[in-house]
Amino acid sequence: MSTADTAPGLHCLVTGATGYIGGRLVPELLDAGHRVRCLARTPRKLRDHPWAGQVEVVRGDVTDASDVAEAMRGVDTAYYLVHALGTGTDFEETDRTAARIFGEQARAAGVRRIVYLGGLAPAGVPEAELSPHLRSRTEVGRILLDSGVPTAVLRAAVIVGSGSASFEMLRYLTERLPAMITPRWVRTRIQPIAVRDVLRYLVGCADLPAEVHRTFDIGGPDVLTYLDMMRQYARIAGLPPRLIVPVPVLTPRLSSHWVGLVTPVPRSIARPLTESLRHEVVCGEHDIATYVPDPPGRPLPFAAAVELALQKIRDAQVATRWSSASVPGAPSDPLPTDPDWAGGSLYTDCRERSVDVGPQALWRVIEGIGGDNGWYSFPLAWAARGWLDRLVGGVGLRRGRRDAHHLRVGDSLDFWRVEEIEAGRLLRLRAEMRLPGLAWLEMYVEQDGHGRTRYRQRALFHPRGLLGHLYWWSVAPFHTVVFGGMARNITRAAAQEPSGTRPRQAKRR
Repeated sequence: MSTADTAPGLHCLVTGATGYIGGRLVPELLDAGHRVRCLARTPRKLRDHPWAGQVEVVRGDVTDASDVAEAMRGVDTAYYLVHALGTGTDFEETDRTAARIFGEQARAAGVRRIVYLGGLAPAGVPEAELSPHLRSRTEVGRILLDSGVPTAVLRAAVIVGSGSASFEMLRYLTERLPAMITPRWVRTRIQPIAVRDVLRYLVGCADLPAEVHRTFDIGGPDVLTYLDMMRQYARIAGLPPRLIVPVPVLTPRLSSHWVGLVTPVPRSIARPLTESLRHEVVCGEHDIATYVPDPPGRPLPFAAAVELALQKIRDAQVATRWSSASVPGAPSDPLPTDPDWAGGSLYTDCRERSVDVGPQALWRVIEGIGGDNGWYSFPLAWAARGWLDRLVGGVGLRRGRRDAHHLRVGDSLDFWRVEEIEAGRLLRLRAEMRLPGLAWLEMYVEQDGHGRTRYRQRALFHPRGLLGHLYWWSVAPFHTVVFGGMARNITRAAAQEPSGTRPRQAKRR
């Protein structure tokens, strides 16, 4: 029987709760009867999760030993679900430092179990020949195993679930390219796993016997090539058969540019993913079932996992996305609400319009902005800005929304991030496109002096250096069209919205 059923009520620490796996693991641990503490650099990003009121959230960084020590107090099981993927060329050193601190502080605090989700490494390949991404994941697992705390390292290949980076890459490549020339890694054998099986194993590892101290390979029942997965996805999604021609000339670097242009996954994340796909990653054992037995029909086959992921997307029930883990800015970055602007200039573009509708009608349009609804002005300009951002390695506009109608702090929204939301009153977005400075977009619902609903909009830009000033003044001539049109069309959409319905796209001009 599963050990998760024998000793409920453990005190669990979850790092990476703002990320894709961590944000889904927390409610599973709560359902299993455990108490949960989350360590987060930006606690307010967890504020709007449905489970936020059931957990303890502490502010801290896994690279700060004092923060980790405080978070470890009284903890039975500590989940290490963070990594520095996509943060720069020094991500391996960052991962190494954080893992050492985590292991050392877990041992000092008397933690009984560490659980880590890493990457499945290919059998027989020397560590030095692995991609940097897989090499770092492997090293982190080894550091935690050497910490002196009983540790379970779960190693997974491609995780299939609504919102996962691997699934989004597969989905958009298949849907947007009916014919494609692909790199040779599409013929590499992979053993994908459904995200719900990953979560089941993670929860089951919470109270493994103390003598269990090892790695476990976790995967679904199917071993497929990426080519097989694209063809199965097309069939399940009801798409015509795809013409796929593998060629040997696309290097991981070129592949990451190609993936970055076609899918919402930016090049900084696409590159380590594609580099890892050049290795065959197939489970060498399924020993995890000895401790966390598989119920009938599990692990889920690839096709079933895809069907579930697509259904979640259609039903707008995507709990977390790969982009959830992105950090909008350093904790020391200023906010547009700072009363004294420390750091120099703050350029603003302010627009106001009154509209004869109730505040809730206007708020529904504001909260529904972005994604399929667009940005209510000059769509060609927004699209061009998104493409330019992709070309210089940014996220572009393709990230869309986690939910079609509702936002929460920390959500990615095209090339913005929700920094603050006060339901019915304020939406503040922070720019994540490549810029020579910091930028925000604020949208308010207020009342004017005559009792009418007023829409107030502020675009703010804090330039960095001369280039930042030049950037602002080079785009300033377009603000009347872009931001003026945005204010006009948002209020127009609110005025045209039937009561109780979701916002419709306003006519652009």
